[in-house]
Amino acid sequence: MTESLFDSIINTAQDCVFWKDRERRFIGVNQAFLDFYGFESADVLIGKTDEDMKWHNDPEPFKQDELRVLEGHSTYKVQGKCIIRGEERDIIASKRPIYEGDEIVGLVGSFVDVTDVLRRNGERERKHFAYTREKLIKYPFFDKLLNDVALDDILDPLTGLINRGYTMNYVRSLIMNATPFTFVILDLDNFKYINDTFGHHAGDIVLESISATVSDYLDDRGIVGRFGGDELLVINLEDTSDEDRERFMENMYLSGKVLRRSIYVDEHELYITGTAGCASFPDDASSYEELFSLADKMLYLGKSRGRNCYNIYSKKEHSDLDIKKLAKQGVYTNMSSLMAQLEKVSGFENRLRAVMNLLQGELHITDLYYCAKNKRLSSVMDRSVDEDVSDIDMIMDEDLYFSSNLDGIREKCPVTYNTMNDKGIGPILIARIGLNRETDGYLVCAEQNSQRIWQEDECGIIYFIAKGLAAYIRLSGDRIPER
Repeated sequence: MTESLFDSIINTAQDCVFWKDRERRFIGVNQAFLDFYGFESADVLIGKTDEDMKWHNDPEPFKQDELRVLEGHSTYKVQGKCIIRGEERDIIASKRPIYEGDEIVGLVGSFVDVTDVLRRNGERERKHFAYTREKLIKYPFFDKLLNDVALDDILDPLTGLINRGYTMNYVRSLIMNATPFTFVILDLDNFKYINDTFGHHAGDIVLESISATVSDYLDDRGIVGRFGGDELLVINLEDTSDEDRERFMENMYLSGKVLRRSIYVDEHELYITGTAGCASFPDDASSYEELFSLADKMLYLGKSRGRNCYNIYSKKEHSDLDIKKLAKQGVYTNMSSLMAQLEKVSGFENRLRAVMNLLQGELHITDLYYCAKNKRLSSVMDRSVDEDVSDIDMIMDEDLYFSSNLDGIREKCPVTYNTMNDKGIGPILIARIGLNRETDGYLVCAEQNSQRIWQEDECGIIYFIAKGLAAYIRLSGDRIPER
């Protein structure tokens, strides 16, 4: 390796990297190190020790740590404190000896600043961490693992759940030892929307809260891991029969203590739901790859059905399910199919009937309602529907309105609220049919007895249909039928 290549690599690293001689004097540092301390060059510290730089209120632990390294030991992720620009910061450092032949000639180390992470989590949140050493040693896999690996390396730093790597290793160990268990992949709904709308701090709070309640719900029946992002993995060692896993999943959704509940972030009330896929070893699958694939299929199936639900694998019902086909049902595919259906027929009601097959098959929307300027509600599937929604305009500040319940329209649109409430409607999605400032009517998706959460792609598709219908009305002189 050339010196220039080494410099390029080491200065690209985001961790602060340094190397010292046998007297613990600095020989060199990377750019991240200079940036962290605010130095323009390494000249200010070359040939000096930590004590010379006065970086620690108590330098002795750092000195003893480095002396051990110079005797041939390595340290990994040791937490400590240093003073930077007058402020004490928390760092995690790792160090290894540098050899020249068989002789130790110095040491190399790196560290990261974890002050903000620790402050955000705080001791209060530490108490909510799902797993302590005492709790994990009940499981033989983790009992053995903790002899060699620190607990912090096993846990996800945000949620306190088992991190992805060790969760996967645990699953593989159960399969290797022929231990029956149920495997659940849980994906939080609308998590990106929460992050984008309320900030990542709100997303962290939601994820921590759900992680805590899922692990509390599972209790000593197994462990919960964080797969990544907003996806959690549940390994249940007890509920493996069809009846038991159905009861386990149903209670997780219907108790109101785990999912389908509100979490308060500052002044905001966030209603949190999730979509889950479930399969069991060895009844459903004989290998890790097959088990993961089946649970993933069930997760995709739930997403295609509007989310906020769980699906348990059944060979009789799901053996022919094509996950690739489910995964490909994106916004473009659906909109392309919708456009093809709209172009085949003429007349407003015919066009609505033409798109219903796709809406029922892909979005699992059971009915589509519409109204003209007279504000009488009609149905595509039930021609007897003729209801009053005369104040629906009051909620339509924009081209689209959607909610998981009717609470948002109760005060502004009491007539529309009563109409929908009498029909047992829960989630509602309304799109304005019109172009520019002219409104021809409204398209309404309203689901009965459902906890459905409208997703961004679903809103986009309904919006696309409404605009497409408005364009056809302008081009053809057609109109929305009035009752």
